[in-house]
Amino acid sequence: MTDESNNPAPASDPSTTETSNDADGSDGQFDVETDPGTSTGPSDLDDVILDNLDAGSDDPSDEASRGLFDDLLEGEPIFENKEVLRPSYTPHKLPHREEQINNMATILVTALRGDTPSNILIYGKTGTGKTASAKFVSEELETTSQKYEVPCEVEYINCEVTDTQYRVLAQLANKFIDKNAQLIDDRIAELEDALSRARENAAALEETAFDSLDDIEAEISSLEADKSEFEEVPMTGWPTDRVYSSFFDAVDYHERVVVIMLDEIDKLVEKSGDDTLYNLSRMNSELENSRVSIMGISNDLKFTDFLDPRVKSSLGEEEIVFPPYDANQLRDILQARSDVAFKGDALTEDVIPLCAAFAAQEHGDARRALDLLRTAGELAERDQTDNVLEDHVRQAQEKIELDRVVEVVRTLPTQSKIVLFAIILLEKNGVHNINTGEVFNIYKNLCEEIDADILTQRRVTDLISELDMLGIVNAVVVSKGRYGRTKEISLSVPTEETEAVLLSDSRLGDIDDVQPFVQARFDN
Repeated sequence: MTDESNNPAPASDPSTTETSNDADGSDGQFDVETDPGTSTGPSDLDDVILDNLDAGSDDPSDEASRGLFDDLLEGEPIFENKEVLRPSYTPHKLPHREEQINNMATILVTALRGDTPSNILIYGKTGTGKTASAKFVSEELETTSQKYEVPCEVEYINCEVTDTQYRVLAQLANKFIDKNAQLIDDRIAELEDALSRARENAAALEETAFDSLDDIEAEISSLEADKSEFEEVPMTGWPTDRVYSSFFDAVDYHERVVVIMLDEIDKLVEKSGDDTLYNLSRMNSELENSRVSIMGISNDLKFTDFLDPRVKSSLGEEEIVFPPYDANQLRDILQARSDVAFKGDALTEDVIPLCAAFAAQEHGDARRALDLLRTAGELAERDQTDNVLEDHVRQAQEKIELDRVVEVVRTLPTQSKIVLFAIILLEKNGVHNINTGEVFNIYKNLCEEIDADILTQRRVTDLISELDMLGIVNAVVVSKGRYGRTKEISLSVPTEETEAVLLSDSRLGDIDDVQPFVQARFDN
């Protein structure tokens, strides 16, 4: 039997290097040099690890990642101020909208006299300058009201986002509660300053509207009590009448004229009916201190047909129509914006006319023209060229159109997506002049595969017509002689991109093998 105590292990040499071993017996990744009587703590080990990583950084991919943005920044920027080309920008001058702007100003000027302006409804297609003009006039109105010290305010609500009566009233209530709180804070600060001066010098009290120091203190206490009663409205949870009451009290807290600008007002009516408009349009008969006027902006000329006659008569006191821009007007708008947006001679001569021509085909949509010009500039920057060329505009047109298609397809109802997927499968498998019956056969198989309800062939035909109206497919009615008439269907959008969007839907993404469905067309 060996006595281990009589055979001590050899002492470690301070100069030797120990190799750490993991608990499972595998070799450690790093060699750590140790000194006698010292331990290598976590921080020391971190230093060693980092040193090893830095020293062994020979990976080509690591080199590629260094200076990733340096290469992209080498080229000279084309844009001076890209924000000028975005829809959210309100320019200082709006070409070819002078008449509409003057009409709005003529109606709203009564607010600067302390009277209630007539309600205004503004109509026009997308991109005709409605919102930009209304915001421009509103900013001028508020600036002038401050100049003449007239309490006049404009509140903007986008009804495409804030699309229910509760949300509209809650958002307005909270805006006025915040303004009232700020007003109180400013007033208290003035009173405290006056109180301090009056305490130091009794003569300073004569410069105020108060008879004594106690009166000033009482006013401060009253204002603080008012502020303590303000309660922010939550975005859900309250009864609507309580929300309306909070909004009413907040608006009427002090004397002012308020213009409520409801952009995309038709979306609010479509989602929530006309209760909001009814309440807002009838407020003035109950308000004591303030006055409210409504400015509605809509793309739909017929949305008032669905309003209660009383709401329609009070809301549409003044109507202003914004006609579409023609190509020459769009060219002027683009030229004015490009002078601020781009550097020097960044645009070649044919860029602005081409952007204007493309947008003129889209019902004179200035927003589309600005998107085209901005996207063309971005594409030119990515190419690291000094100029925006005609080819960049054409690429931008294709990109924007594809983005539009992708968005439309993504928001389609599930049944419409299934019908569109059936058409794509037929086209991908070489079927031409597709008819409704062929689409319906594939559609049925797809529905069975994903366990969706199967609609009637008549309803599927209606969905095809809706896809045709959206410009996603082209459905033409053709005569088959004594066999009657049928629709011949073809895609109007890129196949691969559209299919990718459809398959990103969780339900359609469950389809494993689409080939048998196309074969089923011939079986049926």
